[in-house]
Amino acid sequence: GRTEEIIPTIAGAFDGDPVALLVDANSCYSPDKAIEVGHMLQDNGITINRPPRDGRMAFVKSPDGISIELLQKGEALEIKEPWASMPNEGTW
Repeated sequence: GRTEEIIPTIAGAFDGDPVALLVDANSCYSPDKAIEVGHMLQDNGITINRPPRDGRMAFVKSPDGISIELLQKGEALEIKEPWASMPNEGTW
């Protein structure tokens, strides 16, 4: 389905960053710049269902409702706006 289509799209958005793809009940990408990728997704109309208020982890959904986790590689980043005060939206 559409999840198979979105995985290469998101992986390609990391623009050469080494990315670990972890798959269980959801898909997880662990890029060097997860927060930057989150901004790119949001700028392209993707809802951030669980923003990275902890500076490390966010969730979005594929068009067919599969959760996709963005998990910052290494240490958490400094917690900044707009993420720090952004509420959850829907489920993840």
